[in-house]
Amino acid sequence: MAMTRVHEPSRSLAGNTCTIRLTEIFGRATKSILGFFLMMGLCNGVHYLLRPFSQPRTTSDTIVGLVVGNFMRKELDLSIHKTLRYIVDFGMTCYMFVLGLEMDPCVLFKAPTRDAKVAYAGMISTLILACSTIPFISFSKSKEISFILSLSTVLSSTASPVLTRLITNLKIGRSDIGRLVIAAGMHSDFISTLAICIGYLFCQCQETRLSITNGFQLGFVLLIQMIMAAKVSPVFMNWVNNENPEGKPMKGPHLVLAVAFMAFLCCCPTIFGYNPTLSAFLAGTFLPREGRVSRWAIGKINYLLTTVFYPIFFFWMGVESKLSDFEPGQIITWVRLLLLFAIVTVGKVVGTVIGGAILGFHWPESVALGLLLTMKGHFHIYLAISAKIAGKISTSTSLAMVFVIFFTVVHAPKVVAHIIKRARKRTPTHRMALELLDPSSELKILLCIHGPHNTGAAINIMEISRGTANPGVVVYVTDMIELTDEIAATLVQGEGVDTVTVTHTGVTQMRDQVTTAFQRYVDENGDGITLRRMLALSAFNCMAQDICILAEDLLGALIILPFHKHQRGDGSLSEGQAGFRYVNRKVIRHAPCSVGILVDRGLGSVEKISRSYVTLNVAVIFIGGKDDREALAYAGRVARHPGVKLSVIRFLVDADAENAARRAGTYRISVAEQEEEMRQDDECFAYFYERHVAGGHVAYVEKHMASSAETYSTLKSLEGQYTLVIVGRGGGVNSVLTYGMNDWQQCPELGPIGDVLSGSEFSAKTSVLIVHQHNLKGELDGLDDDFSIM
Repeated sequence: MAMTRVHEPSRSLAGNTCTIRLTEIFGRATKSILGFFLMMGLCNGVHYLLRPFSQPRTTSDTIVGLVVGNFMRKELDLSIHKTLRYIVDFGMTCYMFVLGLEMDPCVLFKAPTRDAKVAYAGMISTLILACSTIPFISFSKSKEISFILSLSTVLSSTASPVLTRLITNLKIGRSDIGRLVIAAGMHSDFISTLAICIGYLFCQCQETRLSITNGFQLGFVLLIQMIMAAKVSPVFMNWVNNENPEGKPMKGPHLVLAVAFMAFLCCCPTIFGYNPTLSAFLAGTFLPREGRVSRWAIGKINYLLTTVFYPIFFFWMGVESKLSDFEPGQIITWVRLLLLFAIVTVGKVVGTVIGGAILGFHWPESVALGLLLTMKGHFHIYLAISAKIAGKISTSTSLAMVFVIFFTVVHAPKVVAHIIKRARKRTPTHRMALELLDPSSELKILLCIHGPHNTGAAINIMEISRGTANPGVVVYVTDMIELTDEIAATLVQGEGVDTVTVTHTGVTQMRDQVTTAFQRYVDENGDGITLRRMLALSAFNCMAQDICILAEDLLGALIILPFHKHQRGDGSLSEGQAGFRYVNRKVIRHAPCSVGILVDRGLGSVEKISRSYVTLNVAVIFIGGKDDREALAYAGRVARHPGVKLSVIRFLVDADAENAARRAGTYRISVAEQEEEMRQDDECFAYFYERHVAGGHVAYVEKHMASSAETYSTLKSLEGQYTLVIVGRGGGVNSVLTYGMNDWQQCPELGPIGDVLSGSEFSAKTSVLIVHQHNLKGELDGLDDDFSIM
């Protein structure tokens, strides 16, 4: 009993100590987790704020890391500093492994390509400039040749992952200069990192001084590693890939073996004192890049780096970069910063200008290449901070390097914007839209038909589109014919490479019938009409592309496609052919000019449109948006025909109803965007009104409504009044007048208004022409993303 009483206080004390210790551990874990999510949220938030300036994520992450890291560094103890360093070292090892996997070591044994010459020119000039100026400025605590060479090599390199992501996000990756700068960046990154890997064998490094003998020993170990990665690993990787074919989940044991094998290759040289980060790069470089295992490793590691590692990495950067130690009052601090930035910028630009002159580039593009190749990234930040931790440089110098890395990234979007601006000037695009077409210029229409049953409606569309005899209209009547195996067997190769002759009896007879009908009409009533015949003979999945290419080559302003459904004898529409519907929808998305879809419900039965008296009542509905403006522009041409009585029906929204809908959150729209659209609508309609309505040639009706239900009722009230109704597809600002109509439309390619007018509940005697204006401002403001400027 006495012994029990003696030990009771001891047990109680031990239990309290354990509880306190667990509380501390869980408290630290909770703080770390909350801090991670806070860092991630701030990085995403700042990146969102900088998106209008096209800044890459590295910019926002650097800003957040410096601010948060300096704010929190006083709250962190030594153990957390060590933990962060371990995490960053492991993450950078994974980063360098993936970077190595994306490199091609075979470029070392090939003749330099054009992009390689640009990369080498920029690297050599930067290396020479750095080696000749760095010794005169005290960057390091000891002026060693190894430090000078290492810093010069780092300054001459390029962060290819950051550069590639930026070029891709800014939509110039498919252009010639975009492909060139990406390839040159990868060359520069590969050669400079490889030079650092080799230099590590003989230079004083972060913690260990390696003798020349040890350097040769390590070199032998690295040689064995590279041989295993290049010769042995393909056998193993191919076996794993063959055991795990595409489309099936990878087997767990094979996945574990593959990861263990890659980890083994990365870790072998580290046993002999080599740096694990550089070892991972060499292992990744000589591992096979192709195959499912390599793609899986790249995808998974990049995902973990982006979502988990980068917020921690930039927080570690901020913790280790004490801003109060920057010493802004010292002149030498600014000399270091400006000199480093000058070496990077001037060296790269001079090299690329010289290389560009030899290769025949324009000097502005050569300067842009040099400025883009100055970009630095994560590995360079890691080296700058690691050199400070190792005692090689001061905190002030390390911060100067971080700021230089930051500035090499910030200016890149402006450089890309300048490239696009110059390309747009040198590569003018043909903005094919009726709204922009000069009324006194010739109108070119690509009039597509499926067969003879479309001939009547197509001829009447051609007639009302002719305008005046001078300048007239050029109509390219194009047969849309599906290329079947039967038809393909009858094709005969002509003299040209792309010239074939169709000998299929059914096709030739159908085309002759269509040609005869059109030619007879033009011969009798062809004043101002120039007729041409075209053929789109393709499989359905290629036909849209052929039509778009044809329209672009012919500089057409309007493509008119027949609706995939045709009218039966009882007035209803058939189910139609799904292939032609697919073609119509694809042409709308990719056409280089405006597109119209004609729903024929009696327009083809009008035998002849007179030019001496009114035989056709046509209406155009105007709500607003670019498609409605395009429809109004086409209607302006139709209004010139003496046989057409055109009525313009403008749907206006009640102001109180629109404000109530906005307050209720019925639909969301940018106020600035709405004001801009309304301004363009008013300008377009005012021009049309002055030109056609004011003189009494065109009737004008206003309809004031408050909801989409009233819009539907108004459309129903128009039933049977017009032979043809011209409407816009509905692009542009959403309106309260059409809100919700998209939810129940049967054919989205017709838009909400066109879908109602062509529906089974509407008049079977009213044809509809739905007009869609192509995007005048594409991803590059009207410039093709595969532009050529070099």
